[in-house]
Formats: sequence, C-alpha cells, structure tokens
Amino acid sequence: MLVLLAGIFVVHIATVIMLFVSTIANVWMVGSSSFGMASSGLWLLCNQTCEQLPVNSSDEASLKAVQAFMILSIIFSVIALVMFIVQLFTLEKGKRFYITGAIMLVCWMCILIGVSIYTARFTGKMSESTSSHHGYCFILAWICFCFSFIIGILYLVLRKK
Repeated sequence: MLVLLAGIFVVHIATVIMLFVSTIANVWMVGSSSFGMASSGLWLLCNQTCEQLPVNSSDEASLKAVQAFMILSIIFSVIALVMFIVQLFTLEKGKRFYITGAIMLVCWMCILIGVSIYTARFTGKMSESTSSHHGYCFILAWICFCFSFIIGILYLVLRKK
C-alpha cells in the first residue's frame, strides 16, 4: 500500500511539473518561417526574439480562455496535492480520498477545456509560417490530461489502510 501511495504521489508531482512547463513555455505550435524556426505558445511568439503573441480580435477571447483554464488546472492540481498530503496524515483508516479525487477531476476538466479550445481555434494558425506542427508543450498538456484523470480516479478508489 505504501508503494502505491508513493507511486501516486510521484506521478502527481510529475503532473504538476509538466503542467507548469506546458503552460509557461512557448512551444505549443512550431513552424518554419523565413527567419528560421518559430514557435508560439499561450503567451509569446518566438522567432529569433520573443514578442507578444499576435492574435486577431475574434480569437482573443479563446486565447484568454485557454490561458485561464491552464492556470486553473495548475492551481487545482497543487490544491489536490496539498489535500492528499493533509488527508494522508489526518484521515482515519479505511476512509477514501474523496476530496482529493474530486479536486483532481476538476483539474482534469480544466485541462480538457483549455487544450480542446486551443486545438479547435489555434491548430495550424501560425503567422508567417509555412508548415506548422504541435510542439512539446501541447503534447505535455495532453499527457497531463491523461495523468490527471488516472490520478483522480485512483484517489476516489484508494482507501487509506
């Protein structure tokens, strides 16, 4: 049981770190332009230098929603991690980690909404780019989506012994 708890804890910490990296780094879309390789994220467009991400007015609300949901997913994931540690030391034997699992599933929903909006609105839309593809931050966000769902379900099923 201790090994299972430690494994879930390690995967949860890895998920939090990957959420931070995928939200902060600017490599959601990568493409080649006349200036070389260019990458865009949620915040900046980077060619040789980084500048504010140019977004037309119809996509601005979508970008703000993606930013907000990714930040919320980080917040909920950290709260779930803290709640797991608190419940680990305060819960009676035989009780389940319902609160931690519920918070982690809210994090899962935030990731789902944020990355789905990005996929629908911004895939393949890089200014001044000839061929663009998804970068590692986009892939990390989807990996965090899977991990947060698995962790959330495990917390709901897991019983403290």
